[in-house]
Amino acid sequence: MLGRWLEKLVAHGRVLSLILLGLMGALVLADILLPPDYVRFPWDGIGGFAAILGFAGCVFFIAVAKGLGTLLLYQNEDYYGEQHEHEPPPAERGRHD
Repeated sequence: MLGRWLEKLVAHGRVLSLILLGLMGALVLADILLPPDYVRFPWDGIGGFAAILGFAGCVFFIAVAKGLGTLLLYQNEDYYGEQHEHEPPPAERGRHD
């Protein structure tokens, strides 16, 4: 039963995505148009602030992760040197036992 339900969700994934994007847009629009009843901080009264802050936070974390990956993980293409598959490593070239 659960499998059929999941298969239907996957089959209608595009429609589901559009419905959810429309719902999110409607919520942001409602946040912009309807004034809040209680404002604790000055930026709480700005319509759509939570959506903008969430999007900016996601972009920030992606940029930090990309920067850390570039600095710490990525290596040059010739990191191991240029060596063909049929050639032995340089240390073993002179030795033929």
